[in-house]
Amino acid sequence: MEGSESEAIFDSLNLNPQLFINETLNTVDDLLNDAFDFYLREASTLLKIEGTDRSRDLTKGVNYIRNMIQSSLDKRLAMWEKYCLRHCFTVPEGFSLPKNDELPGCCSMVQDTLSDPNVDAELDSLRDKLTLVGEESDKLNSELKELERQSASSGHCTGLISEALQFYEDTSVHDMFQEMVQTATELRVKMQKLKTRQVEGMEHARAKRVYNSLTDYFTVNQEKGLSNAKLDDLQEFLAELK
Repeated sequence: MEGSESEAIFDSLNLNPQLFINETLNTVDDLLNDAFDFYLREASTLLKIEGTDRSRDLTKGVNYIRNMIQSSLDKRLAMWEKYCLRHCFTVPEGFSLPKNDELPGCCSMVQDTLSDPNVDAELDSLRDKLTLVGEESDKLNSELKELERQSASSGHCTGLISEALQFYEDTSVHDMFQEMVQTATELRVKMQKLKTRQVEGMEHARAKRVYNSLTDYFTVNQEKGLSNAKLDDLQEFLAELK
């Protein structure tokens, strides 16, 4: 387009198609860089790996994806730039700007067209339709986000239930339960044996105490004997046994 008739015409109108294309390409680059920078920050925050070796691996992976997308996008934008310069910003052959003395009439026609009430009515109708479409779009987006939230919540609950079922279906849980039952049975048997030994010990201690008491009594009262013992002595002996 450089040095062509189209360039001369656009220059006469103080228009620069190449500047427009360059600004568009720069805007796309800025949007792509901002998007991947935001993605990297959010991923690092969610994974809690900032300042670690995994953070460097994440940065390397994101940069690889960014370069791959950037390369493909650059090729497509280069094709778009050529198409614009060859077709969108090229005036038909033989086109010429109106002379200065023709401009007032041309401007008058444009002014009449802009002031046409039918055109104003159509523009107002289009604005109203665009407003309604925008409202419907916002409503649909809100409903879509709500459905996505419900779907995510449902999926999370389903995952938890599946994990719980898998845990209880695992054979190791059954083995653990059987081991607990066996341990409880063994503990019950040991407690019963201990209780039996305690009772036998108490009986043995009581028998020993009776034996010692009888021995002490007959040692002190050798002449009287048990048949000649007085009632008071027997009661005193029984009180000592208690």
